[in-house]
Amino acid sequence: MVSPTSQEVFILGLTQNGKTFRPSDWAERLAGVMSQFRPGGMRRGGHLGYSPWCVPTTMNGAKCVIVKRELQVHEPMAWDFVMNFARDNGLQTTDACLIPEAPAKPGDPASPASSTGNTTTKA
Repeated sequence: MVSPTSQEVFILGLTQNGKTFRPSDWAERLAGVMSQFRPGGMRRGGHLGYSPWCVPTTMNGAKCVIVKRELQVHEPMAWDFVMNFARDNGLQTTDACLIPEAPAKPGDPASPASSTGNTTTKA
């Protein structure tokens, strides 16, 4: 199940049974089909690169595709296609979201200023 609050969905190249999904280039193929869906719409030569909304990668030795939630907002039919691909092939999916880093506090050992006692500014 995909959470509506997640910013990204990872489609893993593993079936619900834990078997490696085949063919081995499925992630590149899926991302290639989705290459036309991008911010600002299709543009000349856009098919030569992946869409920033649908990117193939490898996680823990398994192929996967990272699908950004923005795809659903801008291209709902493309989102449905990708999610149905995962469901129809019994692929594992997992939600992800960006967790912002807490700002460093003065005196915090992780803060650069606290390690030297100085702060540096550039003109």
